Amino acid sequence: MANQIGTFFESKPHDLGVAGVAEHINKFWEPRMRGHFFEVVDKGGEGLKPIVLEAAATIRRPGEPISPEQAHQANASVPGDKGEASGETKSRIAASQG
Repeated sequence: MANQIGTFFESKPHDLGVAGVAEHINKFWEPRMRGHFFEVVDKGGEGLKPIVLEAAATIRRPGEPISPEQAHQANASVPGDKGEASGETKSRIAASQG
């Protein structure tokens, strides 16, 4: 799946593509998926596209705290007027995520 995301972002200028892969995975992959991703990366990343391997440096590992920049990215362009950018509180966001 990471390679499919990488394939899409290869059509962008390189730096934007790398950032796009990382942003997508940080926003939409739950911790178990990211954990499996890093199992592959930590074993050398065999089979992963170069753009995906480069993005791994800015993909959040499960259990790592979210940086202010990652929090901002996670709330950017959230559909349906959701997220902190639209004034929704962190506690309401957390409650909506189960």
